[in-house]
Amino acid sequence: MRVYTIKDQPIHVDEQGSPNNQVALLIHGWSSSSYALSSLIPLLSRRFACKAVDLPGYGESPPPKGRATIEGYADLLAELICEINSGPVVLVGHSMGGMISLTLALRHPMLVERMVLLCPTISGHLSTFINMFISPITVLERFGLAGRVVAAIEPHFLNVTDHLMRPASFAERTAITEEDYKRLRADARRPGQGRVRAECYHAMRAGDLRGRLGAVEAPSLVLWGAEDNTVPLRDAGVVADEWPHADLRIIPKAGHWPQFEAPAATHRHIAAFLGLPLITTHLDDVSEQDVTRVDQVAQFLAHSDVGNGMNLAQRTRLAAQCHVQTYAPHACIAQADTPGNQLYITQEGSVEVWNVVTEARPETPSSQPVATLLSGQITGELALLDGGRRSADLRAGPEGATLLTLSRERLVALCEDDPALGNRLLWNMASALGLRLRLTQWKQQRQAVVQSDDDGVAV
Repeated sequence: MRVYTIKDQPIHVDEQGSPNNQVALLIHGWSSSSYALSSLIPLLSRRFACKAVDLPGYGESPPPKGRATIEGYADLLAELICEINSGPVVLVGHSMGGMISLTLALRHPMLVERMVLLCPTISGHLSTFINMFISPITVLERFGLAGRVVAAIEPHFLNVTDHLMRPASFAERTAITEEDYKRLRADARRPGQGRVRAECYHAMRAGDLRGRLGAVEAPSLVLWGAEDNTVPLRDAGVVADEWPHADLRIIPKAGHWPQFEAPAATHRHIAAFLGLPLITTHLDDVSEQDVTRVDQVAQFLAHSDVGNGMNLAQRTRLAAQCHVQTYAPHACIAQADTPGNQLYITQEGSVEVWNVVTEARPETPSSQPVATLLSGQITGELALLDGGRRSADLRAGPEGATLLTLSRERLVALCEDDPALGNRLLWNMASALGLRLRLTQWKQQRQAVVQSDDDGVAV
Protein backbone atom coordinates (compact mmCIF):
# COMPACT_ATOMS: atom_id res chain seq x y z
CA MET A 1 0.00 0.00 0.00
CA ARG A 2 1.05 3.56 -0.67
CA VAL A 3 0.53 6.28 1.92
CA TYR A 4 -0.56 9.78 0.91
CA THR A 5 -0.59 12.61 3.41
CA ILE A 6 -3.39 15.08 2.75
CA LYS A 7 -3.74 18.00 5.16
CA ASP A 8 -1.63 16.12 7.75
CA GLN A 9 -3.92 13.07 7.42
CA PRO A 10 -2.21 9.83 6.28
CA ILE A 11 -4.36 7.82 3.86
CA HIS A 12 -3.40 4.27 2.93
CA VAL A 13 -4.18 3.46 -0.70
CA ASP A 14 -4.03 0.13 -2.53
CA GLU A 15 -2.90 0.97 -6.09
CA GLN A 16 -3.21 -1.35 -9.09
CA GLY A 17 -3.31 -0.83 -12.84
CA SER A 18 -1.24 1.32 -15.17
CA PRO A 19 -0.44 4.72 -13.62
CA ASN A 20 -0.87 6.27 -17.08
CA ASN A 21 -4.57 5.42 -17.20
CA GLN A 22 -7.49 7.41 -15.86
CA VAL A 23 -7.95 7.05 -12.11
CA ALA A 24 -10.76 5.01 -10.59
CA LEU A 25 -11.08 5.91 -6.90
CA LEU A 26 -12.65 3.12 -4.83
CA ILE A 27 -14.33 4.17 -1.57
CA HIS A 28 -15.47 1.60 0.98
CA GLY A 29 -18.29 1.86 3.48
CA TRP A 30 -18.92 1.82 7.20
CA SER A 31 -16.97 -0.66 9.42
CA SER A 32 -14.97 -1.73 6.39
CA SER A 33 -11.73 -1.15 4.47
CA SER A 34 -10.37 -1.08 0.93
CA TYR A 35 -10.89 -4.86 0.85
CA ALA A 36 -14.63 -4.21 0.44
CA LEU A 37 -14.04 -3.34 -3.23
CA SER A 38 -11.07 -5.62 -3.87
CA SER A 39 -13.16 -8.01 -5.97
CA LEU A 40 -13.66 -5.27 -8.57
CA ILE A 41 -10.00 -4.32 -8.95
CA PRO A 42 -8.99 -7.08 -11.42
CA LEU A 43 -11.80 -5.91 -13.72
CA LEU A 44 -11.30 -2.17 -13.30
CA SER A 45 -7.49 -2.22 -13.47
CA ARG A 46 -7.63 -3.43 -17.06
CA ARG A 47 -8.56 0.10 -18.07
CA PHE A 48 -8.10 2.32 -15.02
CA ALA A 49 -5.44 3.17 -12.48
CA CYS A 50 -7.30 1.79 -9.45
CA LYS A 51 -6.78 3.48 -6.11
CA ALA A 52 -8.71 1.83 -3.27
CA VAL A 53 -8.54 3.96 -0.13
CA ASP A 54 -8.67 3.12 3.54
CA LEU A 55 -10.74 6.02 4.84
CA PRO A 56 -9.30 7.74 7.92
CA GLY A 57 -10.16 5.59 10.93
CA TYR A 58 -10.59 2.40 8.87
CA GLY A 59 -8.21 -0.26 7.61
CA GLU A 60 -4.63 0.90 7.97
CA SER A 61 -5.36 4.63 7.98
CA PRO A 62 -5.20 6.38 11.37
CA PRO A 63 -8.37 8.09 12.59
CA PRO A 64 -9.00 11.74 11.79
CA LYS A 65 -8.02 14.27 14.42
CA GLY A 66 -11.44 15.83 14.38
CA ARG A 67 -14.91 14.37 14.18
CA ALA A 68 -15.58 12.08 11.21
CA THR A 69 -18.21 13.52 8.83
CA ILE A 70 -19.39 12.67 5.34
CA GLU A 71 -18.52 16.16 4.08
CA GLY A 72 -15.09 15.94 5.71
CA TYR A 73 -14.34 12.65 3.98
CA ALA A 74 -15.59 14.03 0.64
CA ASP A 75 -13.43 17.16 0.86
CA LEU A 76 -10.38 15.15 1.93
CA LEU A 77 -10.77 12.79 -1.03
CA ALA A 78 -11.21 15.79 -3.33
CA GLU A 79 -7.78 16.98 -2.19
CA LEU A 80 -6.41 13.49 -2.80
CA ILE A 81 -7.82 13.50 -6.34
CA CYS A 82 -6.16 16.83 -7.08
CA GLU A 83 -2.82 15.38 -5.95
CA ILE A 84 -2.92 12.07 -7.81
CA ASN A 85 -4.71 12.99 -11.03
CA SER A 86 -4.77 15.84 -13.52
CA GLY A 87 -8.35 15.25 -14.67
CA PRO A 88 -11.71 13.98 -13.44
CA VAL A 89 -11.89 10.47 -12.01
CA VAL A 90 -14.33 7.60 -11.87
CA LEU A 91 -15.72 7.04 -8.37
CA VAL A 92 -16.71 3.57 -7.18
CA GLY A 93 -18.43 3.73 -3.79
CA HIS A 94 -20.00 1.06 -1.60
CA SER A 95 -22.57 1.76 1.13
CA MET A 96 -21.34 4.79 3.10
CA GLY A 97 -18.71 5.13 0.36
CA GLY A 98 -21.62 5.72 -2.02
CA MET A 99 -22.88 8.58 0.14
CA ILE A 100 -19.34 10.00 0.24
CA SER A 101 -19.09 9.67 -3.56
CA LEU A 102 -22.39 11.48 -4.08
CA THR A 103 -21.39 14.22 -1.65
CA LEU A 104 -18.06 14.63 -3.43
CA ALA A 105 -19.84 14.83 -6.80
CA LEU A 106 -22.20 17.50 -5.45
CA ARG A 107 -19.48 19.57 -3.77
CA HIS A 108 -16.76 19.12 -6.42
CA PRO A 109 -18.51 18.17 -9.69
CA MET A 110 -15.51 19.07 -11.86
CA LEU A 111 -13.52 16.23 -10.27
CA VAL A 112 -15.97 13.44 -11.11
CA GLU A 113 -16.52 12.02 -14.58
CA ARG A 114 -18.68 8.98 -13.73
CA MET A 115 -19.77 6.99 -10.70
CA VAL A 116 -20.57 3.40 -9.86
CA LEU A 117 -22.49 3.12 -6.57
CA LEU A 118 -23.16 -0.18 -4.85
CA CYS A 119 -25.95 -0.15 -2.24
CA PRO A 120 -25.28 3.53 -1.50
CA THR A 121 -26.53 5.16 1.67
CA ILE A 122 -29.00 7.80 0.47
CA SER A 123 -31.29 8.81 3.34
CA GLY A 124 -28.82 7.83 6.04
CA HIS A 125 -31.48 5.75 7.76
CA LEU A 126 -30.28 2.17 7.91
CA SER A 127 -32.57 -0.82 8.21
CA THR A 128 -34.65 -1.45 11.30
CA PHE A 129 -32.56 -4.55 11.97
CA ILE A 130 -29.32 -2.54 12.07
CA ASN A 131 -30.87 0.17 14.22
CA MET A 132 -32.17 -2.36 16.75
CA PHE A 133 -29.19 -4.69 17.10
CA ILE A 134 -26.09 -2.85 15.93
CA SER A 135 -26.59 0.79 16.85
CA PRO A 136 -26.56 0.19 20.65
CA ILE A 137 -23.14 -1.49 20.36
CA THR A 138 -21.93 1.32 18.10
CA VAL A 139 -23.03 3.94 20.62
CA LEU A 140 -21.22 2.11 23.43
CA GLU A 141 -18.04 1.87 21.35
CA ARG A 142 -17.86 5.65 21.19
CA PHE A 143 -16.97 5.88 24.88
CA GLY A 144 -13.60 4.66 26.07
CA LEU A 145 -14.51 2.34 28.95
CA ALA A 146 -17.66 1.01 27.33
CA GLY A 147 -15.77 0.47 24.08
CA ARG A 148 -13.13 -1.58 25.87
CA VAL A 149 -15.82 -3.66 27.55
CA VAL A 150 -17.49 -4.34 24.20
CA ALA A 151 -14.13 -5.25 22.65
CA ALA A 152 -13.35 -7.59 25.56
CA ILE A 153 -16.58 -9.52 25.55
CA GLU A 154 -17.22 -9.66 21.78
CA PRO A 155 -14.69 -12.47 21.09
CA HIS A 156 -16.74 -14.71 23.40
CA PHE A 157 -19.87 -14.06 21.36
CA LEU A 158 -18.50 -14.19 17.82
CA ASN A 159 -20.90 -16.93 16.76
CA VAL A 160 -23.80 -14.91 18.13
CA THR A 161 -22.80 -11.67 16.38
CA ASP A 162 -22.08 -13.51 13.14
CA HIS A 163 -25.49 -15.14 13.34
CA LEU A 164 -27.08 -11.72 13.80
CA MET A 165 -25.08 -9.95 11.11
CA ARG A 166 -25.27 -12.53 8.34
CA PRO A 167 -28.96 -11.98 7.43
CA ALA A 168 -28.43 -8.22 7.74
CA SER A 169 -25.57 -8.25 5.24
CA PHE A 170 -26.05 -11.17 2.89
CA ALA A 171 -28.79 -12.74 0.80
CA GLU A 172 -30.28 -16.11 1.68
CA ARG A 173 -28.74 -17.61 -1.49
CA THR A 174 -25.53 -15.61 -1.33
CA ALA A 175 -22.54 -16.91 -3.27
CA ILE A 176 -19.93 -15.21 -1.08
CA THR A 177 -16.95 -17.42 -0.26
CA GLU A 178 -16.06 -18.27 3.31
CA GLU A 179 -12.70 -16.56 2.88
CA ASP A 180 -14.27 -13.28 1.80
CA TYR A 181 -16.90 -13.52 4.53
CA LYS A 182 -14.27 -13.94 7.26
CA ARG A 183 -12.19 -11.07 5.93
CA LEU A 184 -15.17 -8.70 5.80
CA ARG A 185 -16.20 -9.67 9.33
CA ALA A 186 -12.61 -9.15 10.52
CA ASP A 187 -12.67 -5.61 9.13
CA ALA A 188 -15.92 -4.95 10.98
CA ARG A 189 -14.29 -6.06 14.25
CA ARG A 190 -10.99 -4.23 13.77
CA PRO A 191 -10.01 -2.82 17.20
CA GLY A 192 -9.48 0.87 17.87
CA GLN A 193 -12.13 2.04 15.46
CA GLY A 194 -15.06 2.38 17.84
CA ARG A 195 -15.04 6.18 17.93
CA VAL A 196 -14.95 6.51 14.14
CA ARG A 197 -17.64 3.86 13.64
CA ALA A 198 -19.94 5.69 16.06
CA GLU A 199 -19.27 9.09 14.50
CA CYS A 200 -19.86 7.73 10.99
CA TYR A 201 -23.10 6.08 12.09
CA HIS A 202 -24.45 9.49 13.12
CA ALA A 203 -22.76 11.23 10.16
CA MET A 204 -24.74 9.08 7.73
CA ARG A 205 -28.02 10.14 9.35
CA ALA A 206 -26.92 13.76 9.15
CA GLY A 207 -25.86 13.36 5.53
CA ASP A 208 -29.36 12.71 4.19
CA LEU A 209 -29.21 13.25 0.41
CA ARG A 210 -32.93 13.21 -0.28
CA GLY A 211 -33.92 16.26 -2.29
CA ARG A 212 -30.40 16.73 -3.67
CA LEU A 213 -29.90 13.85 -6.11
CA GLY A 214 -31.31 15.78 -9.04
CA ALA A 215 -28.28 18.09 -8.91
CA VAL A 216 -25.79 15.26 -9.54
CA GLU A 217 -24.19 15.86 -12.94
CA ALA A 218 -22.00 12.77 -13.38
CA PRO A 219 -23.49 9.81 -15.28
CA SER A 220 -23.94 7.07 -12.69
CA LEU A 221 -24.70 3.38 -12.35
CA VAL A 222 -26.48 2.39 -9.12
CA LEU A 223 -26.47 -1.30 -8.18
CA TRP A 224 -28.53 -2.70 -5.31
CA GLY A 225 -28.84 -6.17 -3.86
CA ALA A 226 -32.47 -7.29 -3.88
CA GLU A 227 -32.08 -8.61 -0.32
CA ASP A 228 -30.09 -5.74 1.19
CA ASN A 229 -31.01 -5.61 4.87
CA THR A 230 -28.36 -3.06 5.81
CA VAL A 231 -29.10 -0.09 3.56
CA PRO A 232 -32.79 -0.70 2.84
CA LEU A 233 -33.93 -1.08 -0.73
CA ARG A 234 -36.48 1.67 -0.09
CA ASP A 235 -33.62 4.12 -0.70
CA ALA A 236 -33.61 2.86 -4.30
CA GLY A 237 -37.07 4.41 -4.58
CA VAL A 238 -35.52 7.80 -3.80
CA VAL A 239 -33.05 7.25 -6.65
CA ALA A 240 -35.88 6.31 -9.03
CA ASP A 241 -37.95 9.38 -8.08
CA GLU A 242 -35.29 12.06 -7.78
CA TRP A 243 -32.51 10.87 -10.08
CA PRO A 244 -34.12 9.50 -13.25
CA HIS A 245 -30.89 9.80 -15.24
CA ALA A 246 -29.12 7.29 -13.00
CA ASP A 247 -28.94 3.72 -14.33
CA LEU A 248 -30.54 1.81 -11.45
CA ARG A 249 -30.20 -1.99 -11.46
CA ILE A 250 -31.45 -4.47 -8.84
CA ILE A 251 -29.37 -7.66 -8.52
CA PRO A 252 -31.10 -10.88 -7.41
CA LYS A 253 -29.55 -13.24 -4.85
CA ALA A 254 -27.49 -10.40 -3.41
CA GLY A 255 -27.68 -8.49 -0.17
CA HIS A 256 -25.45 -5.60 0.87
CA TRP A 257 -22.36 -7.02 -0.87
CA PRO A 258 -23.28 -7.70 -4.53
CA GLN A 259 -19.62 -7.48 -5.56
CA PHE A 260 -18.98 -10.65 -3.53
CA GLU A 261 -22.41 -12.30 -3.59
CA ALA A 262 -23.25 -12.02 -7.29
CA PRO A 263 -19.92 -11.14 -8.90
CA ALA A 264 -20.81 -12.19 -12.46
CA ALA A 265 -23.90 -9.97 -12.67
CA THR A 266 -22.17 -7.11 -10.87
CA HIS A 267 -19.14 -7.25 -13.15
CA ARG A 268 -21.31 -7.40 -16.25
CA HIS A 269 -23.25 -4.26 -15.28
CA ILE A 270 -20.10 -2.34 -14.38
CA ALA A 271 -18.20 -3.45 -17.49
CA ALA A 272 -21.05 -2.38 -19.76
CA PHE A 273 -21.44 1.00 -18.02
CA LEU A 274 -17.72 1.84 -18.00
CA GLY A 275 -16.93 0.40 -21.43
CA LEU A 276 -14.57 -2.25 -20.07
CA PRO A 277 -13.31 -5.25 -22.09
CA LEU A 278 -15.46 -8.36 -22.35
CA ILE A 279 -15.77 -10.55 -19.28
CA THR A 280 -17.59 -13.66 -20.52
CA THR A 281 -14.95 -14.76 -23.02
CA HIS A 282 -11.19 -14.80 -23.38
CA LEU A 283 -11.26 -12.90 -26.66
CA ASP A 284 -10.48 -9.54 -25.11
CA ASP A 285 -6.74 -9.29 -25.65
CA VAL A 286 -6.54 -5.52 -25.35
CA SER A 287 -3.45 -4.59 -23.36
CA GLU A 288 -2.80 -1.53 -21.25
CA GLN A 289 -0.76 -0.06 -24.12
CA ASP A 290 -3.89 -0.15 -26.33
CA VAL A 291 -6.04 2.11 -24.14
CA THR A 292 -5.19 5.28 -26.09
CA ARG A 293 -5.86 3.55 -29.42
CA VAL A 294 -9.18 2.21 -28.15
CA ASP A 295 -10.22 5.70 -27.04
CA GLN A 296 -9.35 7.10 -30.48
CA VAL A 297 -11.27 4.37 -32.28
CA ALA A 298 -14.26 4.89 -29.96
CA GLN A 299 -14.35 8.57 -30.90
CA PHE A 300 -14.18 7.67 -34.60
CA LEU A 301 -17.03 5.15 -34.32
CA ALA A 302 -19.39 7.93 -33.26
CA HIS A 303 -19.50 9.00 -36.92
CA SER A 304 -19.63 5.53 -38.47
CA ASP A 305 -22.44 3.29 -39.71
CA VAL A 306 -22.08 0.94 -36.74
CA GLY A 307 -21.74 3.58 -34.01
CA ASN A 308 -25.03 5.35 -34.59
CA GLY A 309 -26.97 5.79 -31.33
CA MET A 310 -24.25 4.25 -29.15
CA ASN A 311 -23.01 5.96 -26.01
CA LEU A 312 -19.30 6.33 -25.28
CA ALA A 313 -19.12 3.22 -23.11
CA GLN A 314 -20.69 1.09 -25.85
CA ARG A 315 -18.40 2.51 -28.51
CA THR A 316 -15.41 1.86 -26.26
CA ARG A 317 -16.37 -1.79 -25.79
CA LEU A 318 -16.84 -2.19 -29.53
CA ALA A 319 -13.55 -0.43 -30.27
CA ALA A 320 -11.72 -2.83 -27.95
CA GLN A 321 -12.84 -5.75 -30.13
CA CYS A 322 -11.75 -4.23 -33.44
CA HIS A 323 -8.37 -4.76 -35.06
CA VAL A 324 -6.71 -2.15 -37.28
CA GLN A 325 -5.39 -3.20 -40.68
CA THR A 326 -3.69 -0.98 -43.26
CA TYR A 327 -3.60 -1.70 -47.00
CA ALA A 328 -1.50 -0.17 -49.78
CA PRO A 329 -3.23 1.47 -52.76
CA HIS A 330 -5.21 -1.05 -54.85
CA ALA A 331 -4.22 -3.94 -52.55
CA CYS A 332 -6.59 -6.88 -52.26
CA ILE A 333 -8.53 -6.86 -48.98
CA ALA A 334 -10.78 -9.86 -49.56
CA GLN A 335 -11.64 -12.06 -52.52
CA ALA A 336 -15.03 -13.18 -53.78
CA ASP A 337 -16.18 -16.70 -52.99
CA THR A 338 -14.21 -16.79 -49.73
CA PRO A 339 -15.78 -17.19 -46.26
CA GLY A 340 -17.07 -13.87 -44.99
CA ASN A 341 -16.19 -13.90 -41.31
CA GLN A 342 -14.98 -10.30 -41.06
CA LEU A 343 -16.85 -7.01 -40.96
CA TYR A 344 -14.84 -4.11 -42.39
CA ILE A 345 -15.24 -0.50 -41.25
CA THR A 346 -13.42 2.07 -43.36
CA GLN A 347 -11.44 4.36 -41.08
CA GLU A 348 -9.19 6.16 -43.57
CA GLY A 349 -8.96 6.11 -47.35
CA SER A 350 -11.53 4.10 -49.28
CA VAL A 351 -12.58 0.55 -50.17
CA GLU A 352 -13.66 -0.44 -53.67
CA VAL A 353 -16.16 -3.23 -54.35
CA TRP A 354 -15.49 -5.07 -57.63
CA ASN A 355 -17.92 -7.41 -59.35
CA VAL A 356 -16.75 -10.91 -60.21
CA VAL A 357 -16.62 -11.76 -63.93
CA THR A 358 -18.15 -15.21 -64.49
CA GLU A 359 -18.84 -17.36 -67.54
CA ALA A 360 -22.52 -16.65 -67.07
CA ARG A 361 -21.89 -12.91 -67.24
CA PRO A 362 -18.84 -12.39 -69.47
CA GLU A 363 -20.14 -8.96 -70.46
CA THR A 364 -19.76 -7.63 -66.88
CA PRO A 365 -17.08 -4.91 -66.95
CA SER A 366 -14.13 -5.59 -64.66
CA SER A 367 -12.18 -2.38 -65.12
CA GLN A 368 -14.31 -0.28 -62.78
CA PRO A 369 -15.51 -0.79 -59.18
CA VAL A 370 -19.25 -0.99 -58.68
CA ALA A 371 -19.15 0.84 -55.35
CA THR A 372 -16.75 2.88 -53.26
CA LEU A 373 -16.95 2.93 -49.47
CA LEU A 374 -15.63 5.97 -47.65
CA SER A 375 -14.70 6.70 -44.03
CA GLY A 376 -17.26 5.37 -41.56
CA GLN A 377 -18.97 3.02 -44.00
CA ILE A 378 -19.05 -0.75 -43.59
CA THR A 379 -18.87 -3.76 -45.87
CA GLY A 380 -18.91 -7.51 -45.46
CA GLU A 381 -21.89 -7.42 -43.10
CA LEU A 382 -24.13 -9.65 -45.23
CA ALA A 383 -21.67 -12.53 -45.48
CA LEU A 384 -20.78 -12.05 -41.81
CA LEU A 385 -24.39 -12.38 -40.72
CA ASP A 386 -25.52 -15.23 -42.96
CA GLY A 387 -22.28 -17.20 -42.87
CA GLY A 388 -22.04 -17.28 -46.65
CA ARG A 389 -19.25 -16.49 -49.06
CA ARG A 390 -18.36 -13.08 -50.36
CA SER A 391 -20.03 -12.02 -53.60
CA ALA A 392 -17.43 -9.43 -54.62
CA ASP A 393 -13.77 -8.54 -54.38
CA LEU A 394 -12.72 -5.82 -51.96
CA ARG A 395 -9.72 -3.65 -52.84
CA ALA A 396 -8.10 -0.63 -51.28
CA GLY A 397 -8.75 2.64 -53.07
CA PRO A 398 -6.09 4.67 -54.92
CA GLU A 399 -4.93 6.30 -51.67
CA GLY A 400 -4.88 3.03 -49.72
CA ALA A 401 -7.13 2.12 -46.81
CA THR A 402 -7.04 1.78 -43.05
CA LEU A 403 -9.77 -0.56 -41.84
CA LEU A 404 -11.25 -1.68 -38.54
CA THR A 405 -12.13 -5.36 -38.64
CA LEU A 406 -14.58 -7.19 -36.39
CA SER A 407 -14.69 -10.98 -36.54
CA ARG A 408 -17.84 -13.07 -36.26
CA GLU A 409 -16.69 -14.64 -32.97
CA ARG A 410 -16.13 -11.23 -31.43
CA LEU A 411 -19.52 -10.06 -32.65
CA VAL A 412 -21.14 -13.09 -31.02
CA ALA A 413 -19.16 -12.46 -27.80
CA LEU A 414 -20.34 -8.84 -27.70
CA CYS A 415 -23.96 -9.92 -28.10
CA GLU A 416 -23.63 -12.48 -25.29
CA ASP A 417 -21.72 -10.22 -22.91
CA ASP A 418 -23.69 -7.02 -23.50
CA PRO A 419 -27.13 -7.62 -25.09
CA ALA A 420 -27.95 -3.90 -25.27
CA LEU A 421 -24.74 -3.20 -27.19
CA GLY A 422 -25.21 -6.29 -29.36
CA ASN A 423 -28.76 -5.32 -30.30
CA ARG A 424 -27.71 -1.80 -31.22
CA LEU A 425 -24.76 -3.06 -33.27
CA LEU A 426 -26.89 -5.56 -35.22
CA TRP A 427 -29.57 -2.92 -35.80
CA ASN A 428 -26.99 -0.48 -37.16
CA MET A 429 -25.51 -3.13 -39.45
CA ALA A 430 -28.97 -4.02 -40.78
CA SER A 431 -29.83 -0.33 -41.28
CA ALA A 432 -26.61 0.30 -43.21
CA LEU A 433 -27.23 -2.78 -45.34
CA GLY A 434 -30.85 -1.76 -46.02
CA LEU A 435 -29.80 1.74 -47.05
CA ARG A 436 -27.18 0.37 -49.42
CA LEU A 437 -29.66 -2.07 -51.01
CA ARG A 438 -32.24 0.70 -51.51
CA LEU A 439 -29.59 2.91 -53.10
CA THR A 440 -28.51 0.08 -55.40
CA GLN A 441 -32.11 -0.61 -56.38
CA TRP A 442 -32.69 3.08 -57.11
CA LYS A 443 -29.58 3.19 -59.31
CA GLN A 444 -30.72 0.11 -61.22
CA GLN A 445 -34.18 1.55 -61.77
CA ARG A 446 -32.71 4.84 -62.91
CA GLN A 447 -30.36 3.07 -65.27
CA ALA A 448 -33.26 1.02 -66.67
CA VAL A 449 -35.23 4.22 -67.35
CA VAL A 450 -32.25 5.79 -69.11
CA GLN A 451 -31.72 2.64 -71.16
CA SER A 452 -35.40 2.57 -72.08
CA ASP A 453 -35.23 6.18 -73.24
CA ASP A 454 -32.13 5.46 -75.31
CA ASP A 455 -33.81 2.45 -76.92
CA GLY A 456 -36.83 4.58 -77.79
CA VAL A 457 -34.67 7.21 -79.47
CA ALA A 458 -32.85 4.52 -81.41
CA VAL A 459 -36.15 3.20 -82.78
